[in-house]
Amino acid sequence: MRLSFPSPEFDDAVAGVCHGSATEAEMRALNELLRSNPEARDEYLLRIELHTRLASESELFSQVADAFSSCRQPGIKPATQPNILPLNPPGGARRRRLAQVVALAACLLVIAGGLWALWFKGSKARNGATSTAIAMLTRTVDARWGQSTKPPPVGRAMEPGTLRLESGLAQVVFYSGARMVIEGPAELQLVSPMEAVCRHGRLLLEVPLPAHGFRLRTPQLNVVDLGTSFGISAAAGQSAVHVFKGKVALGAGTAVKRFLEEGQAAVVQGKGEPRLMAASAQTFASLFEFQQRSLASEAFRYEQWQFANAKLNQDPSLLVHLEFESRGSSEWTLLNAAERNQSVPEAIIVGCARAEGRWREKSALEFQCVNDRVRLAVPGEFTGLTLSAWVCIKGLDRQFNSLFMSDGFDPGTIHWLVRNDGVLGLTVFGPDLGKFQILASPPVLSLDTLGTWQHLAVVLDGKARRVVHYLNGFPVSQHPLKLGPPFRVGSAELGNWNARSGPNPAPALIRNLGGSFDEFELFSRALTEAEVQELYLKGKSD
Repeated sequence: MRLSFPSPEFDDAVAGVCHGSATEAEMRALNELLRSNPEARDEYLLRIELHTRLASESELFSQVADAFSSCRQPGIKPATQPNILPLNPPGGARRRRLAQVVALAACLLVIAGGLWALWFKGSKARNGATSTAIAMLTRTVDARWGQSTKPPPVGRAMEPGTLRLESGLAQVVFYSGARMVIEGPAELQLVSPMEAVCRHGRLLLEVPLPAHGFRLRTPQLNVVDLGTSFGISAAAGQSAVHVFKGKVALGAGTAVKRFLEEGQAAVVQGKGEPRLMAASAQTFASLFEFQQRSLASEAFRYEQWQFANAKLNQDPSLLVHLEFESRGSSEWTLLNAAERNQSVPEAIIVGCARAEGRWREKSALEFQCVNDRVRLAVPGEFTGLTLSAWVCIKGLDRQFNSLFMSDGFDPGTIHWLVRNDGVLGLTVFGPDLGKFQILASPPVLSLDTLGTWQHLAVVLDGKARRVVHYLNGFPVSQHPLKLGPPFRVGSAELGNWNARSGPNPAPALIRNLGGSFDEFELFSRALTEAEVQELYLKGKSD
């Protein structure tokens, strides 16, 4: 039986539900119609609500009954009244219960659908991905930041605010495309993608065509770019602008006072008039050399990292150290650099693409799709474990994004992952099948951290019965551990997961990571907070 809307059959079916007389075929057909036709659902709800309201008004029905008894209808004798079927015949109890269930299910279905639609619309309006960032810090050379300035990581998005650079060099790229090199000591206020204020210090600014009109202010100058490369020096009540390419406009407030062409410079003392002179590239020599100094600094840090790893690889508790530098026995394997442990000689690359790591000279592996993974097998049982990785996450596309996970759900194994809300999670499976504990940090990875290198670590301490999550060398959460050792790793995957669902496999659960790894360490003990911070410091790119 099939129902259409509107139709007399629909009217009869709804009336039957209200009065408990609907057949099973009518109720099934009505249920099918309500699932697919929103107009029918609206009409159904209206009639159900009307029937419910009328049924709840007992006084109204008593008044109607009294009126009916006092007004005998002609042609109907008391002897013939038993031939009139009652509203709720005794034999329809089962149908009444079924009708009530169908009515309740339909109401719940419609209410849930309505609430979902309202929540979805509201959440789209309220929770759409937003950002107030206007620039990003792309490189530094020997940068030392002021005490009141939180050191911004390289690659991190930057919101409007003040930067205080005590010494060294830093490069900021605005979202408009303008590129600025700052030399400390300097104080810079980031205003918008098209504006900044230099209170004191020296900087070099390159403004491409898409950023035409970029404005830079000092206490004495208001410089508007007209497609240029220029330098600014501000100190002790005096500011100077040197134009090396293109043209700038000097203004007071919104009024343009004069234009400076390539090779020209102007100095303003206090509130005086601009004094013209020749531009001096020598004054900004250190800033022009930023690119070369940056490359030299990167090479030096890379050498420091290699030296630190040579020492770390002698640690007998280091089970696995994937540096992503050296291939193993073939092009699709990675050498385990842990020299004191031979139980895991190498790891197997499945898919993945070669990528640039934390330094230009360093290699990394990029995980781009559901096929990409690095497989390895770690034998043994442990009372504690520490996992450490340098990861550049490009996106958290799934609810669970794998960092390092043992295959399946075997007793004693672990799953280390990132949730799509930026939470770091470790799941520990107990000795008995079905028992596990999820230990999750607060949300610590945000949109601003995507595309930047982050050091993640988790310490599983079976003796102290605790788990600690770390981000960039600092603990972000600590949790009591209810499940004790021994812990195992067994067959596992980096950046993905093998569900290993058994002889009757369901569709595989997707856990792959979108991003890059360029170092991974697994220790057979619980490292201290100082040791985790040392791992972070030896691996920092700047």
